[in-house]
Amino acid sequence: MSLLASTRQHRTLVVQTLRTLATLDGLKGFVFYYVLISYARKLFRHIRARGLVTSVVQWWRAVSRSVLLLTMRLPSIRSKVDAEMAKARKDIEDKLVRRGPTVVRHLSLPEEGQSPEWILEEMERMDVETGGTTGNTHWQTGKLSGAVYHGGKDLEEIIVAAYKKYVVSNPLHPDSFPTVRKMEAEVVAMCLRMFNNPTGAGTTTSGGTESIVMSCKTHRDWARDVKGITEPEMVIPSSAHPAFDKGGAYLGIKIHHIPVDPVTRKVDLKKVRRAINSNTIMIVGSCVNFPDGNMDDITGLAALAKRYKIGLHVDCCLGSFIVPFLEKAGFPMAPFDFRVDGVTAISCDTHKYGFAPKGNSVIMYRDAELRKYQYFVYPDWAGGAYGSPSLAGSRPGALIAGTWATMQYMGQDGYLKSCRSIVTCAKTIEAAIREEIPELYVLGEPVSSVVAFASNTDSVNVLEVGDIMSTKGWHLNGLSNPAAVHIACTRLTTKMTDQFIQDLKESVAEARGKPPGKGTMVSIYGLNVSSPVGPALVSRLAMAFLDAMYIA
Repeated sequence: MSLLASTRQHRTLVVQTLRTLATLDGLKGFVFYYVLISYARKLFRHIRARGLVTSVVQWWRAVSRSVLLLTMRLPSIRSKVDAEMAKARKDIEDKLVRRGPTVVRHLSLPEEGQSPEWILEEMERMDVETGGTTGNTHWQTGKLSGAVYHGGKDLEEIIVAAYKKYVVSNPLHPDSFPTVRKMEAEVVAMCLRMFNNPTGAGTTTSGGTESIVMSCKTHRDWARDVKGITEPEMVIPSSAHPAFDKGGAYLGIKIHHIPVDPVTRKVDLKKVRRAINSNTIMIVGSCVNFPDGNMDDITGLAALAKRYKIGLHVDCCLGSFIVPFLEKAGFPMAPFDFRVDGVTAISCDTHKYGFAPKGNSVIMYRDAELRKYQYFVYPDWAGGAYGSPSLAGSRPGALIAGTWATMQYMGQDGYLKSCRSIVTCAKTIEAAIREEIPELYVLGEPVSSVVAFASNTDSVNVLEVGDIMSTKGWHLNGLSNPAAVHIACTRLTTKMTDQFIQDLKESVAEARGKPPGKGTMVSIYGLNVSSPVGPALVSRLAMAFLDAMYIA
């Protein structure tokens, strides 16, 4: 067949196809097959990412949950569920909201302004009224897991002085507050050097969640601009912080959760690789993760990120000012920072082990070109061109000043000493559990300040152990998948190491053979895995908790 004849045949075929599409039936057929192929591709990607067995299990759970939720709408069952939920809501409110004739509520503005003396006295009275400075729940006892990262009374005074000096400042107006602008830039620069990327770029944020959400936004916009991705997806370990799920929900990014190895607690690299597709914008690794304090194989994840030309976010929000000093402190540490080629972003909470005032974190990028995708710029506003580096517009410059002052006060030697004492505390607790409490086992090989433990035997419910520890004044974190309890050691914990070990031994002995009670950990985390509708019921309880926070 000649080239001319072949060309004519192709032209005839194209013309016939266009004529067919021009008819209504042809157009319907084209739309049908287009939609069918699109959904088939999405289904294939979903199954490939999560595996056939996992996909079937998830589908079955979703169907079971839907059926059970429909069943729970039956009047007889719904009334029982609503009654139990109402009781649970009341229990939550009773724990959070003080009630009684002596409780004074300030529900409207006073007719006249109060004096400074009255305000300070009222704050003191409210502390006593709410139990904020009394009883064994006070954070200064050192029996609190994480939450309060206190650098000492002397540092507290320095932070307050910085607050006072820059209390009205706002980085949104750098021309009016040039010192705060300089401080913020220097906080970012110090963190970049700490994570071995002095030529990189970054911004401060209001906390780890905003840092992570900003990274999600940055990688999404980068992938849309550079790779043309309009249906972004992200691959994260099941142990990654929920802030990534929040970012996905806010920004329209599909999330693939990859299970971690039950022994090492590291994300499964083979399953990460299988989940990556043409819509993947970034993958995630933790250093360290919140649940059990283990770190993912950052080098392995970086190799995947390079191979597929996608982003890799390393979440160091909890590791913060601990993990960069581990090697110098004499503890083993695998590569995790910008020295690993393929890492594109790192989040670090200055307000955790950096001891800065609450509400400050840093998101760092490998270069300034990537950081541009984080910015929001709107040039056509009637009020003038508007631009902001992160989610917030106006921001408290006093927080930045407090962070800068904290980092200057602590210095490398201060953070090194802090790292050594806190990690030694965690390692001591870990060794005691491994060697002296056979009923428990430690999850993975934690590298920094967090130690998580689960039960080795059916005769001991680890969540019951956690509830018994709470009766001894400890405020620990309950975990699921597997059921476990963790403690995040701080400088306050270092003075309570022996007490923690002794209390834990006694709690295990008390829990041995004892049926689970009705403590917070058993109730909440037991409910979560009790049935397919468990997560839905826990979600209702979580919303009740959030509602209770705003009861005046």
